Amino acid sequence: MTPEPGNWRIGFFLALVTATAWGMLPIALKAMLNYMDPFTITWFRFLAAALITGGVLSLTGGLPKLHRLGARTLGVLLVAAAGLIGNYLLYLLGLSFASPGATQILIQLAPLFLLLGGVLIFRESFSPLQWIGFAALVCGLTLFFHDRLAVLADLDSDLSRGVILIVLASLVWAAYAIAQKLLHGDMTSQGVLLVIYVAASITLFPAAVPESVFELSPWALALLAFCSVNTLVANGCFAEAMRHWQASRVRAVLAVTPLLTVGFGWLLATLPTGYVNPDKVDALSLAGAVIVVSGSAICALGGGRRRALS
Repeated sequence: MTPEPGNWRIGFFLALVTATAWGMLPIALKAMLNYMDPFTITWFRFLAAALITGGVLSLTGGLPKLHRLGARTLGVLLVAAAGLIGNYLLYLLGLSFASPGATQILIQLAPLFLLLGGVLIFRESFSPLQWIGFAALVCGLTLFFHDRLAVLADLDSDLSRGVILIVLASLVWAAYAIAQKLLHGDMTSQGVLLVIYVAASITLFPAAVPESVFELSPWALALLAFCSVNTLVANGCFAEAMRHWQASRVRAVLAVTPLLTVGFGWLLATLPTGYVNPDKVDALSLAGAVIVVSGSAICALGGGRRRALS
């Protein structure tokens, strides 16, 4: 997708807003898990997204016309829906076992899996610079978890369960993103998201407990509202950033999200609420986080001009 000849400062600002929103989201979700189960939280997030996105598209005449789609397109749309539903749910389940900072570090594997999927499916090239970024990302992950490697070796530990779930969340997100790319030309990105939001709301309803919302305190209700609106705001800013700036540079800015999550965790832990337990990272783990961010940014920027305009 070629960006519109707009102001790059707008693209940079919107990318920062997206990174900030995504940096805060796992902290809010982690706190929300104290009040509601993962399936119900995910159902409410998808329901809010479906209602708001559907309302906007109905007013602008952008509702998708599914009856015009062929069997192949519907099949790809089904893969996209399963991928995003799986990503939301697996991420939240992983977050119940791991810290917000650790989950955001691990979710950096998602764009890497997307790049590898592009190599395998679309025959895209993987430049030497991107291989350097990949190596840096792996080294950074090892450093970040250096003091927990023995725990990770125990597959029955909570941390291992969390890591496995987040890696799976990254994989299914890559499947969603590849399907979204295959749908380009048949449907708008917002139309695809609306179908997914509605499908997810229907699919997850049997496992959700909607009436539990009436038992929430005002604080918990505010958290749920924040979690529901956050993704919509972040996705909207992300889409607009891509219109004003090259996709690779937007993704490079988004690579700082894990550091924002760790920073927000430390900041909120100073408040007397007791709802946030900051990530306990030493200097070596923090260095690993920086290397992961750097490796992710190199992977995003290392594809050259052809990828930058994709």
